[in-house]
Amino acid sequence: MITKQRDHTGYSRQVKEMVTSVGIREAKIHLSHLLKKVRRGMEIVITERGKPVGKLVPLRRSSLSLAERISELEMRGLIEEKRTPSKPLPPPIPVAGEGAQKFLQQDRQDRT
Repeated sequence: MITKQRDHTGYSRQVKEMVTSVGIREAKIHLSHLLKKVRRGMEIVITERGKPVGKLVPLRRSSLSLAERISELEMRGLIEEKRTPSKPLPPPIPVAGEGAQKFLQQDRQDRT
């Protein structure tokens, strides 16, 4: 939120506040706009009849490792661990020179 304040010289200047509060109704209506502000580092307090009931704050993702973030998402039920093992890829076929073209032609003939 940007507010205007007068500095010591008497001139008006704009000041960016890092914490602001909004009512529940306004938060519902403007949630995407509020989340954009949160992404920029602002904290937003959600109020109900003037009393704080919740807070939107930016995530501090850099403090968690990838494994910790995945574990946290699993605990919340947002993702599930893969249960079926994936099939391993076949090893690459070493082919030198024109051998690749011959190999493809042979493979196509075998399929027909």
